[in-house]
Amino acid sequence: MKIAVVILNWNGQKLLEQFLPSVTTHSKNADIYVVDNASTDTSMAFVNANYPEVKIIQNKENGGFAKGYNEALKKVDADIFCLLNSDVEVTKNWLEPIVEAFKNNAEVAIMQPKLLDYKQKDYFEYAGAAGGFIDKFGYPYCRGRIFNTLEKDEGQYNDTHSIFWASGACLFVRSYVFKELNGFDESFFAHMEEIDLCWRAKNLGYKIIYTGRSQVYHVGGATLANSNPKKTFLNFRNSLFALVKNAKGNVLFLVFIRLVLDGVAGIKFLVEFKFLHFLAILKAHFSFYKHIFGLIKKRKTITNKIKYYNKTSIVWLYFVNKKKFYKSL
Repeated sequence: MKIAVVILNWNGQKLLEQFLPSVTTHSKNADIYVVDNASTDTSMAFVNANYPEVKIIQNKENGGFAKGYNEALKKVDADIFCLLNSDVEVTKNWLEPIVEAFKNNAEVAIMQPKLLDYKQKDYFEYAGAAGGFIDKFGYPYCRGRIFNTLEKDEGQYNDTHSIFWASGACLFVRSYVFKELNGFDESFFAHMEEIDLCWRAKNLGYKIIYTGRSQVYHVGGATLANSNPKKTFLNFRNSLFALVKNAKGNVLFLVFIRLVLDGVAGIKFLVEFKFLHFLAILKAHFSFYKHIFGLIKKRKTITNKIKYYNKTSIVWLYFVNKKKFYKSL
């Protein structure tokens, strides 16, 4: 089984200097690629000079995470694509459990390892923790992370478990499935496009799993910090994008409830004097309205829509019922 580890880069020389060594050291049975999204720094010169074994794919423009990978993966020959953030430290033998799981289950299309915090290594990391889910209204949460509450890793998620979405920080996908899905939806640009990809895979009947036998450490926010209003904009908007495209049932009702809940989040930002984040939610909604007809058109192409949630409202469980940990849901 041929595996390709593909790292997307944009002006990230410092990250490559810090994290590429672990990838080259612990990925001997994989081809390693760095995809450059039209950087203006000297990151590709650094890779050329120090890592001749790493293959470089040069994109003509910075199309974000979605388009960047879509363009690059057309040029990669492998059975399994590993999409790896440039701010991830991998560990010894991290690939072996992944390859084994793919070999043993033909229905598994996408997989995620245990995602721990690079800065506090005994805690799960926000971006994916031990695998993701969404509630009825499209809000994402993880085993090991609900909103901003992160669990300590005490071996509670050392299992192999079915999940709804795998984190784009370290996502393994069969190449033929990625092609069947036509890759990422480029209208997302960045953030939550992996949830949309996984949702579409689930709608086609594919399985997505997490395995705690493989683990990596993720910095998180190295390219776009959580404190950046642009991330708030992308997360709120793209969550609505994915909901309209893929959700089963009365999507107008779901969107209405989401807009109300987003409004509550906006008020919370105002109370906390985070005015730029409040404006980011407004901009996200206006951008959503702008794209609504295109989203409905995409929705019509998805004929099989599965039940996608186990919990009706993670917002209610977390903020009202004070359920802070996954095991208490």
